[in-house]
Amino acid sequence: MYDKIFQEMFDIFSNELKRRNISLPSVSEIAGEDNDPYRILVSTVLSLRTKDKVTIERSKALFEKAKDFYELYDMDDEELRETIKPSAFYKRKAENLKEISKIIIDKYGGKVPSNMDDLLSLPGVGLKTASLTLNLGFNELAICVDCHVHQILNRIGIISTKDAEETEGALRKILPKRFWIPLNEVLVSYGQSVCKSISPLCSECPYSDKCKKIGVTTHR
Repeated sequence: MYDKIFQEMFDIFSNELKRRNISLPSVSEIAGEDNDPYRILVSTVLSLRTKDKVTIERSKALFEKAKDFYELYDMDDEELRETIKPSAFYKRKAENLKEISKIIIDKYGGKVPSNMDDLLSLPGVGLKTASLTLNLGFNELAICVDCHVHQILNRIGIISTKDAEETEGALRKILPKRFWIPLNEVLVSYGQSVCKSISPLCSECPYSDKCKKIGVTTHR
């Protein structure tokens, strides 16, 4: 049952994104260059509550100055803050990146750990960041749930959950494993371009007749 539902949803969403020539989310675009776990983890930390354009620009600017955790840890604190600005909460993110760098250098020899528990132990790293790092950096199966994934799947009516953590748990039970890695890329791109958080473009969505539109009060 769910296999058919998710396959149809992915096909429709993916085809619509291609038709609209929609690019990948910022972290996926950065990962596409070399799938370096360092770049993926750092850019995902920067991406939180930040627009894709800013994430891409500030990530690339940072990587020009710090090619690994050793160089990142050695950066002057003020230079680091100015480099990632105007990423949202850039001061806090700068502190977290320094702490992450120290832990990874001291505990993991400068290499990003490749398991969920170790990633979640890092400051400022939540389930989304850890899952995306495992997905893109190590090609490990993990379900990355952000606001778009949570909202779209609840809006359609495939699941009924209260938050991202509950959504991740629910998806583990019903989402075919072949969709675990591409889930975030497809739904984030679709959420940014069509199934928007506020006033989604239902009239332009080829999946609209199958969507229960739960929680949607206004749409275009």
